[in-house]
Amino acid sequence: MNLLNDKNKARLAIILVILFIFSLVYYFDFDVKIKTRPESNTEKLTQSDYLQKEVLPDGGIELPIVWGDMGKKLMDSGVIDSKKFEDLYTERGGLSDEEKSLLYGEKNEKIRITKENSGFILNIFWALGLSNKSAVLEKGPMMNPEYGGAGNFASTGGWTLSKTDAMDYYSKFKFINLTEEQQELVDRVSKNIYRPCCGNSTYFPDCNHGMAMLGLLELMASQGVNEQNMYKTALQVNSYWFPGTYLTIAKYFRVRNVEWKDVNPKEILGEIYSSGQGYRRILQELEPEKNQNGGGCSA
Repeated sequence: MNLLNDKNKARLAIILVILFIFSLVYYFDFDVKIKTRPESNTEKLTQSDYLQKEVLPDGGIELPIVWGDMGKKLMDSGVIDSKKFEDLYTERGGLSDEEKSLLYGEKNEKIRITKENSGFILNIFWALGLSNKSAVLEKGPMMNPEYGGAGNFASTGGWTLSKTDAMDYYSKFKFINLTEEQQELVDRVSKNIYRPCCGNSTYFPDCNHGMAMLGLLELMASQGVNEQNMYKTALQVNSYWFPGTYLTIAKYFRVRNVEWKDVNPKEILGEIYSSGQGYRRILQELEPEKNQNGGGCSA
């Protein structure tokens, strides 16, 4: 016996349609909520990982200079005392084969800076910047009598890895030959590159990071690196020396829909962002990346 007449069938059909419509509304409403939900901790970690890859690539960055036998020259001249240097790194697990080659080898090609060797790269360029005969060191702010002599800065008094007193090597050796045009390039670029550990530009290299950057700029200029690529390289190197700082700056720009690859290196390296006071301004708007070293002025 058929329990459903035509009227009941029609009512059942209407009920089924209504239930179907409600199920569609529920599904799409739920789907929208999922897609627009607040960012989870996992997504935040993903964003952090993304910035890490952009600012501090795991494979490092190849610098556009040939190192050659510069390390050997620094040691032979006494700027680097091999025993003191190796003793320092013995406490840190020892030098890698690549690092030993940069110190003792004579046919080194281009240097690659990584998270792991950034401190080592800082130290060898610090030695170079300190000892290379430089118009910046001899005519710039370091020699201002107001400061009581060039030996009173962290970049000079803090260099303890030479055979004798650091000032015995200050602007002493012509490791790098610059033309007048190349020297003007170094002067110009160095005045536009700041470091987050203080408020001075590379033209006033009163700390180890400033002195190391000066050495890098002089070497790049001598090997024909153009101004644009000098800024690009300087930003990459600064990022490895001050990882927490530049991850935070990258986050600051990403919030403003600007990706790190699209920023202007010269602008980022300027006083507004890369000086100590500029970075503090950034921190007023963003929390600094945790679990990252800001990079102090130490060897």
